[in-house]
Amino acid sequence: MVSTTKSIGGFMTINNDSIESTWTTKVEKALVGRKIIKVEYLPVTETEDLGWYSRPIAILLDDGQWLVPMSDDEGNNGGAISVSNNEMLDVIPVI
Repeated sequence: MVSTTKSIGGFMTINNDSIESTWTTKVEKALVGRKIIKVEYLPVTETEDLGWYSRPIAILLDDGQWLVPMSDDEGNNGGAISVSNNEMLDVIPVI
């Protein structure tokens, strides 16, 4: 899918609906049906190599993908995960 653009005041803007649809499709293809096989906090050495102060949880999927939450798209630090519908766990924190 190609994002459509339009000009507003001489500036090009991106169609956010198209971006959302594109990324949702990519994420669905990568994650739906996968099984979590391991959960561990990112090792201190890896966190230091990344220049991070927070150690996030790392989730290994059955196809070898690692999911590591970040504080932003640029990977400036590790991030927490909000958990819904779980009375025992409402957040997976950084440490």
